[in-house]
Parts: sequence; structure tokens; C-alpha cells
Amino acid sequence: MTGRVFAVVGPSGAGKDTLLAGAVASSPALHWARRTITRPAVAGGEPFEGVTVEEFEFLSKSGVFALEWPAHGLRYGIGKAEFAGLAEGVDVLFNGSRAALAQALELFPGLMVVRISAPSKVLAERLAARGRETAAEIEARLARASYDVPEGLPVIDIANDATPAVGVARLLAALQARG
Repeated sequence: MTGRVFAVVGPSGAGKDTLLAGAVASSPALHWARRTITRPAVAGGEPFEGVTVEEFEFLSKSGVFALEWPAHGLRYGIGKAEFAGLAEGVDVLFNGSRAALAQALELFPGLMVVRISAPSKVLAERLAARGRETAAEIEARLARASYDVPEGLPVIDIANDATPAVGVARLLAALQARG
């Protein structure tokens, strides 16, 4: 039995982490791959390993990461160990970047993309509530927001425009429908 790999993408503030947390809490057959990010662990948000740029470079050169990419002035990586459960039939979901999808597809030919969307006003409100960015930085993120993914990838669209419970239910239903 082999698990499936889902890249969860969408603009900042779409609620990817909220939906991932709810989905894995509801289903033991799902694993949320923990990312390594070059930002302090106290920055909040998803559970992640915060490292310095130097530490990230060391891990990268050591071959620890299955996937890595730059985004928003930071470096992101997902360790190979995060995908170990695939062999036992565990589905692995990761909060990814559209820029990393081609790399992910090379490693995981059955990759499916879960594209999370929300109205711009909702995105702005969520970003402001995080308190990690200035108004100008939020505006810049919204200007860069895109829902485009490389052609040929199977995409599951989830609108996260209601309560977190509704968004999680939509995600779980979509994942089960692809089973």
C-alpha cells in the first residue's frame, strides 16, 4: 500500500495551515509534513523548525531535504523523513509553494495539488491578524497572490471562505473523493 502526496498551495492568508491542522487532527491516515524555515520558531503559525540561513545551508548540503525552495525572502525545506509514511499507506500533505511544484512532481509522480482560495478581503484580514507583517508587506503579498499552477497537474480546488470547520470538512471530503 502506498500513500499519496498532496501539495497544499494558495496565497498567504488562504488558511492552508488551519485546514491542514484540522484535517490531520480528524484523520490518522494523514500526515502533515513539517517544514524547516529560515525564520525564528517564535514567529508562530504552523508547527515548523526555525533555523538560521547557515543552518539551512548545512542541512541542504547534507541532503536532508526532499524538497526546498525560496519564497518571500525565506528558505523552506521538507526533510526526506517527512515522507517515510508513504510506504505504509499514509497520505502526506505539505504546505508548499507553486514554485516548488515541478520539483515535487519529479519526486512524486502521482502528486496532487490542493489549491486553497479565499476572497482578497479575507486574505488581508487574516494576514493582518497574524501580526507578522506591516500593512505595506501585506499589500505586496496580496499583489503577488496568484492561483496559477503548472499545467498538467491534477488540482483540487477548496474555497476557504467560511468557518475553519467548513473549510476542514471541504478538504477532507475532497481528499476522500480522490481515494
